[in-house]
Amino acid sequence: MIKTRKLTKSFGDLIAVRDLDLDVYPGEIYGFLGPNGAGKTTTIKMLTGVLKPDNGSIEILNMGMSSNEMSIKRRIGVVPDEPRMYDNLKGYEFAKFIMEIYKVNVDEVEKRLNDICNILGIDYLNKFIGDYSHGMKQKLMVATVLMRQPEVIFLDEPTVGLDARSAKLLKLLLRKMADNETTIFMTTHVLEVAEKMCDRIGIINEGELIAEGTMEELRQISNKGNKSLEDLFLELTGGDEFYDIIDQLD
Repeated sequence: MIKTRKLTKSFGDLIAVRDLDLDVYPGEIYGFLGPNGAGKTTTIKMLTGVLKPDNGSIEILNMGMSSNEMSIKRRIGVVPDEPRMYDNLKGYEFAKFIMEIYKVNVDEVEKRLNDICNILGIDYLNKFIGDYSHGMKQKLMVATVLMRQPEVIFLDEPTVGLDARSAKLLKLLLRKMADNETTIFMTTHVLEVAEKMCDRIGIINEGELIAEGTMEELRQISNKGNKSLEDLFLELTGGDEFYDIIDQLD
């Protein structure tokens, strides 16, 4: 469902993503993790056609991004880390706008939207988006993506700004969609979320994929016998050397 080969993107002298190879399969929840500035958001922007790579190839749904960008965009969904919406629209107007863009079956999708709104506690569709909090915008963006039932969904920090109830219900929704063969590609800084949700995890650091696999496979590459994703992540990305410094603090 998602395939990249030697994917590379630079900004001036900074190589944000270097020679990235990915294979993500139908019905898989794939967690893409890394420290701040590691290249996660740049990768998602390339995979969704927002940024053009300098080198390498991208295939989504067995179609090359370079020659099938619009066809791919019709069949995927994207929830960015900072939802950008029209502040002068009401929530239901924004949802209608999305339906018109994607030329969906309105009756079917409206019913699905109402169900998702009930689940996530979205009861503010009659209010202007400019009056929404970040969490309210995030939930509406999630709802307008999930209502279309795209075949591949990209989520950049999907639980940021969500209350605990909404985050839990979103995780259940995504698991249900994955069980129905939707592919989920997500970044998150909440490692407990990734450990519980993701079928496989890739860890990127300084633009390079340094580890990939199931939790069990990641545990096997630990040189320190680390079991939790948090400890594995710190070991692999060079964060665990601060444990001794913290222990020495008064």
